[in-house]
Amino acid sequence: MPEPDPERAGYDPLGPGPHESIAPTGQGGAMDLALEEGESLEKELGGAPAGPQAKARSLWSDAWHQLRRNPVFLVSTLLILFLVVISIWPQLIASGDPLQCDLSKSQQGSSPGHPFGYDTQGCDVYTRTVYGARASITVGICATLGAALLGSALGGLAGFFGGWGDALLSRVADIFFGIPVVLGGLVFLSVVTSTTVWPVVGFIVLLGWPQLARIARGSVITAKQNDYVQAARALGAGNGRMLLRHVAPNAIAPVIVVATIALGTYIALEATLSFLGVGLRPPTVSWGIDISNAASQIRNAPHMLLYPAGALSVTVLAFIMLGDAVRDALDPKLR
Repeated sequence: MPEPDPERAGYDPLGPGPHESIAPTGQGGAMDLALEEGESLEKELGGAPAGPQAKARSLWSDAWHQLRRNPVFLVSTLLILFLVVISIWPQLIASGDPLQCDLSKSQQGSSPGHPFGYDTQGCDVYTRTVYGARASITVGICATLGAALLGSALGGLAGFFGGWGDALLSRVADIFFGIPVVLGGLVFLSVVTSTTVWPVVGFIVLLGWPQLARIARGSVITAKQNDYVQAARALGAGNGRMLLRHVAPNAIAPVIVVATIALGTYIALEATLSFLGVGLRPPTVSWGIDISNAASQIRNAPHMLLYPAGALSVTVLAFIMLGDAVRDALDPKLR
C-alpha cells in the first residue's frame, strides 16, 4: 500500500471518515458552515443573530430593557401613577369635602364611611389624606422640573465652555450649598403670606439647582472629551450642534437619576416646612399641616398622625425606589 503523500492535492491528514462531510466547503472552509449552523441555532432558540447583522441597542433602549424586568421599578411606578391620578382626581376614591368639619366628632375613631376617623376639628382624616396628595405631588414635580432645568442649563454650559463662567458658577453654587435648608426656609418663607404652593416651589428650586448643576457640569466635562465629540469638532461642527446633538444626550442620564431621587426629598422637605408653619398654610390641604396638627394629640388620637405620616412615607419611598431602579439601569457598572 503506497504511503500518503502530503504534497498531493486533496490530501487529508485525518484520512477518510465522517469528517469529510464538512471538508468540501467554499472559500471560508469549515468556518462558513459553523457560522451558518450557529446563526440557524440562534434563530431556532428565538434569539437575535450573533453575526455582524445583529443590531446593537442604545443606552436608553438597553435601560428600558432592564427596567421592564425590575420588580422594584414596576412596583414604584404603579404606586407613583396611583398617587398622580388621585392627586388630579381625588374624588375618584374620596367623595367628601376635606374642609367640611363637625366639631361634635372631634378625635373620634373610625366609623362606617370614615375609615381613618376624625381630627381635632372634626374633619375626615381619610378625605384630607387623599386630598393632601395633590399639594405634595405638585410641589415635588414642579420643584424637580425647575431645579433640573435650571441646574442642567447652567451646569451644562459651564462645563462645556469652561473659563471664568465655570469658576463663577462653582463659587455661587458653593454659597448656596452653605445655606442650611430648614433655616433658609424659616427665613425666606416666614415673610411670604401666600397660601399657594408656588413660594415653596420657588424656595426649593432656589436651593436645589446647585446640586443638579454640579452633576450636569461633571457629566458634560466627561462627555465632551470623548472621541466622537472631537471628531465632530474636527469636521467643523459648531458649539451649539455639538452641545445639543452629541454632548447633552450622553450627559443627561446622571441628571435624570439624581432628579428622580431628589423628587422624593423635595416632597419630604415641603412636609417639613409645612410642619414648622412656614410652608403651605391653611386652607391648603397638606400632609405636613395635618401632621403638625396631630403632633400634640399623638397620645389621645394617634390615628390623626398615623395616616398622613404613612402616606408621606410611602410616597417618598416610592420615588426613592424609582430613582434607585433608574440608576441601576443607566449605569452599566452596577449591572
